[in-house]
Amino acid sequence: MSAKQIPPPKPAERVGATPRNVESPDRQDDGPDFRTLLLAWLESHRASLMDSLRRLGRQPIGSFFTCLVMAIALSLPMGLSLLLSNVERLGGSWQRAAQISLFMKIDASESQGQKLRDEIAAMPDVAEAEWISREQALAELQQQSGLGEALKELPENPLPGVVLVTPREVDKAGLEALRQRLAEMPGIEQAQLDLVWVERLSAILKLGERFVFGLAVLLILALLLVIGNTIRLHIENRRTEIEVIKLVGGTDGYVRRPFLYMGAIYGTGAGLLAWLVLAYGLNWLNDAVVRLAGLYGSDFALAGVPLGDGLSLLVGAVLLGYIGAWLAVARHLSELAPR
Repeated sequence: MSAKQIPPPKPAERVGATPRNVESPDRQDDGPDFRTLLLAWLESHRASLMDSLRRLGRQPIGSFFTCLVMAIALSLPMGLSLLLSNVERLGGSWQRAAQISLFMKIDASESQGQKLRDEIAAMPDVAEAEWISREQALAELQQQSGLGEALKELPENPLPGVVLVTPREVDKAGLEALRQRLAEMPGIEQAQLDLVWVERLSAILKLGERFVFGLAVLLILALLLVIGNTIRLHIENRRTEIEVIKLVGGTDGYVRRPFLYMGAIYGTGAGLLAWLVLAYGLNWLNDAVVRLAGLYGSDFALAGVPLGDGLSLLVGAVLLGYIGAWLAVARHLSELAPR
């Protein structure tokens, strides 16, 4: 009787093998779920933020003066920009500076002047039109020239009626085209526009804007250098600690994170201080401006720091602190490898 041949075991039946349809108790799972990873990420950022606050709190005077230097650098361009806005508002606006004077013919009647004023005011590129009669023009000349008694001796009023046109937009080519179009209207003897004054005003404001922009660029570079040098000192103070962290497998992102929070904290403090400096400085300067304007019979006063500008200043300071810290850490991160 021949012995039966035993078939070889299947791969799943070999010694120590685990059946494919049976889950091994020693088999590892797929890892932590998304919620666990999110909580760990948030906890890591919280720990980095608290560590940065604690380290800055140990040096309150140095941290305050760093924020103060940054605040002064931030407040200079913003303060000049606000002063330019107030100067432009003091001038009465661009439109007022570029008024077109339409001198009517000497025999034009009051009704013709008012009708022409209404027609001009309805134009889309005209913001306002004002009619000044011959009598009103003579009265203003007597009052402002100081020759009231002499002008009364004239046999008749030599002044024509005038329509003052305020354009909606200030543009040299557009103003000249509008002046020519108004000069061709019936009843107009002469249309006068002081383009020299418009060009001077435009040049002055553009010069101020360029100066503020250049100053802002220079001070932003200075701020990046200040925050970069400050973060570099913090890196040097923690060099041994960072080398140990990298030795045990700490990533560059983990090493960089506390310093980024530190730069953002410096930026937040600098932005708040700059906002406070601007608000106090404009309020202090406003007292003298109000007294000076009162001497000229004006109620002009400096406007404070708008909320939008203040928030933009704060956000910009935080971004500058963050970027400066990132650049400083990125530059020195290659030197922080364990020796």
